[in-house]
Amino acid sequence: MLNYREMTAADNEAVAALIRDNLKQYGLDIPGTVYFDEGLDHLSEYYGKRERRYFVIEDDAGKVIGGIGYAAFEHMKDTAELQKLYLADCAKGSGLGYELIELIEKKMREAGFKQSYLETHDNLQAAIHIYEKCGYKEIPHPKEVGHSAMNRFFVKELYQ
Repeated sequence: MLNYREMTAADNEAVAALIRDNLKQYGLDIPGTVYFDEGLDHLSEYYGKRERRYFVIEDDAGKVIGGIGYAAFEHMKDTAELQKLYLADCAKGSGLGYELIELIEKKMREAGFKQSYLETHDNLQAAIHIYEKCGYKEIPHPKEVGHSAMNRFFVKELYQ
């Protein structure tokens, strides 16, 4: 039985390792990605507020095998940015990516957001496939992007 819950400080190390491992696998352990963000090792300090939250999935043994978050995206009205959707290799291909997106979109709606925005990279084809299947539509490169290495941008209306 998998357990979905909000991230705590005890998860910081596991989540940072999960994110770095994934980025390295896809050649994205480069400047301009979250790989080098100073706050990556302390994500619980950033999340945990109404306008930004992060959730993890634990396996039966209590090991973090995935996570996803959101934060208000100030550059678009009533929009939250879907952030840091990552899965451990053992969880890939199991449908958990879709479940995490469904969970985070529900949390975004509960927080009052009307649209979801995300940034990704051509190297992450499996993620792009999931986003498109979940109804995300590609948009031109917004001038306000946070990570300069990202080159694909998507939005989705969050209907109530």
